[in-house]
Amino acid sequence: MRFGVLGTLAVWMDDGRLVAVPEAKVRALLADLLLHLGRAVSADRLIEDLWGGDLPVHPANALQSKVSRLRQALENAEPAGGELVVSRSPGYLLQLDGEAVDERRFAALIEQAGATKDPRDRAALLADALALWRGPPLAEFADATFAQAAIARLEEQRLVALEEQAEARLALGEHSLLAGEIGELVARHPLRERLRAAHMLALYRAGRQAEAVNSYLELRSRLADDLGLDPGPGLAALYQAILEHAPGLQGVPAPATLAARRRTNLPAMLTDMVGRTAAVAELGALLNERRLVTLTGPGGVGKTRLALEVAAQSAGAFPDGVWLVELAGPSLAGAGTPADAVMASRPRPAHPCQAGYRPRRPGRRAGRRPAEPGDIP
Repeated sequence: MRFGVLGTLAVWMDDGRLVAVPEAKVRALLADLLLHLGRAVSADRLIEDLWGGDLPVHPANALQSKVSRLRQALENAEPAGGELVVSRSPGYLLQLDGEAVDERRFAALIEQAGATKDPRDRAALLADALALWRGPPLAEFADATFAQAAIARLEEQRLVALEEQAEARLALGEHSLLAGEIGELVARHPLRERLRAAHMLALYRAGRQAEAVNSYLELRSRLADDLGLDPGPGLAALYQAILEHAPGLQGVPAPATLAARRRTNLPAMLTDMVGRTAAVAELGALLNERRLVTLTGPGGVGKTRLALEVAAQSAGAFPDGVWLVELAGPSLAGAGTPADAVMASRPRPAHPCQAGYRPRRPGRRAGRRPAEPGDIP
């Protein structure tokens, strides 16, 4: 099984099927144990985290009941799964391989990226790390006291990774794309000087000097009004260099085509797919022949995992990238129409000309729909 905290709390089987962990208190217990992975959490601490001041009549018995339900949920998913929840003085711990948790995988990829000198490899590793994120960390526990420090830590790690990725992409000459893509992120985090520096440099290299200057002036005004501070010396030096058109600000030329780098929002898979080699090969062949390929079958047989594997292996064949679009549930409801959902999954072009025609292979797409009577998996 795999566990996720980089988004809503989730548990998956290796084939991608979600494991049901019912009841809010049981999910909170799992989240608490995941945040202390490999360390025993005392029974008193767990009781405080789960119930706060509204304690049940028999707190110890109530906690034992939640532990039993968590073990049962994991056991239902996988034989011996309940043994992952271990009783150890002074309480309980979750005994997992670090690779089974997306937070640990994220940290490992970030560490690899930090040790990599080549900017292309570094950008790729950071992209893989950021692809593990499914939304705000532990979103359903945003108001829970026990999770708030961890949520803040994870959010900071994600922002640092985004800053490092922006710097790596600048080194690759992707300033035009970057200028458009991180503008919204700067607006959400206006006081992060490292992020703003990357955006200013991207704007300048994309020929948008006035916007780069205005970005600095906006930050300087905000800092002065809100905190009585000035921008740091590094950002002030960059601003002055932009005003002077300093030769050192020029980076490497932009890639000749957007196909120079892989573009995707596919989530990184923590494990290899086992036992579906023939199906992957068959679907890959169909994608080369057909405009639309649809996978059908009962829920839980692994259609999504198979589609993601085929899409990932086919990514290099599509200059515009391979994109995952959820056409069910809240995602579609928020987007309005399927077309809106498709467009929302793609980054906005950094410049109007980038929205125009680019040669590509004939439009082939991989999709999936709910199973219907008579479908064969």
